[in-house]
Parts: sequence; structure tokens; C-alpha cells
Amino acid sequence: MLERAKPKTEEKERPSYKPAFGIAIVSLVACGLFFPLLVTGLAQVLLPNQANGSMVQLNGRSVGSNLIAQNFTSPLFFHARNDSASGVDPDVTLQSAYSQIPRIQSATGIPFDALKGVVDQNVEGTLWIFGSPYVNVLKLNLVLIKEYPSIYKNFG
Repeated sequence: MLERAKPKTEEKERPSYKPAFGIAIVSLVACGLFFPLLVTGLAQVLLPNQANGSMVQLNGRSVGSNLIAQNFTSPLFFHARNDSASGVDPDVTLQSAYSQIPRIQSATGIPFDALKGVVDQNVEGTLWIFGSPYVNVLKLNLVLIKEYPSIYKNFG
């Protein structure tokens, strides 16, 4: 007698995750290690000041960054904005700088016109019609320290 062929039971093949896992590891190493190192290296070579935070030096030591506001609270100095969105804006409007001159004049005795001149000499503009002129608070305060060493002797 002839035996009937038994129907084959279909075996399900398990999917192989090795290719996906390999691609994930390669992507992680390339995007998470090599690319950041490449960009950091290029930045250090091509734009070292910007890559290191645009640090400002006074007498050979770092005193702050041109990019982040410093916390000046003394009445002897110009103050950064308390109401900026991020709280780290290093610049103030020209009007804000002018409004601080009477306080600084009263605290230091520096003539109003001299303080106004410091502000006017440190105005940074914007392109054409986009935005308003502004001043960097750290730069203003460093100019005061350099130009009036007898008043700012404790800060130099």
C-alpha cells in the first residue's frame, strides 16, 4: 500500500535582527562619536575663540564671555537685562545703557559725558534696518575698569 504523504507543517522562520543591530551600532558610533569629534576638531582649528565660548580676558585671566550675561550687581557697573527671555542675554539696548548712567555717575563720580562717551564708543549695530543698536555690558564694564583704575582698583 502506498503511504500518503503527510502534509508538511510550515516552520516559521525567525527574523534575523543582526543587520538592524549592526546598522544601529555603526550609526551610533558614527553619529555619536566620530561626527562630534570631527566638528569639534574643525571648530578648534578654524574658529578657536568662538569654539571656546568667546571668553574675555582681563590681566591674563578669564572674566566672562561675550555671549553670556554676567551677574553685575554693584552700582558701580552697568547691569545686564533682568527681563530677557533667557536671562543670559549679554547685551542691553542703547536706551537701557543710557538710563543706567546716572546711577553709575552717582556711585563713582565719573562725569555723565564721560560715561555717555564710553557707551557711544561701544555701540554694536545690526545689519541695516534689522534690529536696534545695542551694547555689550561686559565690554562696557571692562572699559570702565581700564579707564578708571583708581575707582575700580578692586576689580582689576
